[in-house]
Amino acid sequence: MFDNGRRKNGFFTMFLTSLLTSLGVGILLIFAVTGFVTGNRSTAPQTPQGGSGIEMPSPQQISAEQSNNTGGQNTIQSVAENASKAVVGISVLKVDSSSIFNPNAVERWGVGSGVIVTPNGYILTNHHVAGGKSKRIVVSLVDGKNLDGVTVWSDSVLDLAVVKIEAEGLPTIPLGDATKLKVGEPAIAIGNPLGLQFQRTVTSGIISALNRTIEVDTEQGTNYMEGLIQTDASINPGNSGGPLLNLKGEVVGINTVKVASAEGIGFAVPINVAIPIINKFATTGEFIEPYLGVFAYDKDIIPYLDGNVKVQNGVYVANVDENGPAYKSGIRVGCIMTQIDGEEISTMMQLRCVIYSKNPGDVVTIRHISNGKPQTVQVRLAAKEKDGLVTR
Repeated sequence: MFDNGRRKNGFFTMFLTSLLTSLGVGILLIFAVTGFVTGNRSTAPQTPQGGSGIEMPSPQQISAEQSNNTGGQNTIQSVAENASKAVVGISVLKVDSSSIFNPNAVERWGVGSGVIVTPNGYILTNHHVAGGKSKRIVVSLVDGKNLDGVTVWSDSVLDLAVVKIEAEGLPTIPLGDATKLKVGEPAIAIGNPLGLQFQRTVTSGIISALNRTIEVDTEQGTNYMEGLIQTDASINPGNSGGPLLNLKGEVVGINTVKVASAEGIGFAVPINVAIPIINKFATTGEFIEPYLGVFAYDKDIIPYLDGNVKVQNGVYVANVDENGPAYKSGIRVGCIMTQIDGEEISTMMQLRCVIYSKNPGDVVTIRHISNGKPQTVQVRLAAKEKDGLVTR
């Protein structure tokens, strides 16, 4: 949907450094997936699990860490009991080679988490867990079954992916509204820290902050993730893709990364951006990403980018695909987008949520400010194909 090129690295480095320096920690972030943390991967599996004949990754041998959380056990226990049934292990076999046909290629397993979002087998997880090229994906269910899965959609910028397994009548978790979260309210994380040996581990904490922007290094290069939920609920390697829940037992985020050099600083992608994607899969069996062709900064981040830009509402357009729909409709760098189809826009996450609820070919009405003057334009959304090419 959005153009990801030519971002200002200096600004984001300054912004993230400011954020984490104020917390007294380093700025190394790691994806919370066993076997894929900072480039290290687990060895090939030897031990079948679940009695299905499918070989699964051998669990890492570590010492268990005791939890100090004692408050709210009854509520947390109830949430954990209901939600854990829909949390799965996702084991991904990848090949350490540019070609899977290389006879010297090394196969390595990585283990992450996921959450079942439809009874017929759509599972939400992270892109760095199940996205990209893989040789095999195996999903471990709560009843001990291991089923082969396939990635049907992923986005490296959002770090989200959807995996499909062939099953019916699966348990699910209700999806909440991350926009209603308040700093300080309780948060619960469920996942498979350090591998399947500790599957469906429950940890609790609070919502530490909202709308965070962080910089992470991936195999594809540097990526900037925006609008994240910060929590001190323990998120360890293997937790990636697992749910972050509120006390209603609703999924409010998908756990993604943690600060490697400090305890109690983890991040989750707000669930709202995934809801329209899940709804499309549930109703049509596919999601074709609508493409607008812009990258914009949240209003709260703009002062770090340019102190001369004053924005009360909206998002600041920093990059426009000159071949994309927005450019063709007159939107340029420096425009401030304030509304789409009558909905107020103040963050990139809100912008994504609105666009993802549309379909390629839909015409949206965008209100923006250009050179200090309010304007309204009509934009016909394009379709972004899975390989990154845009069909207009």
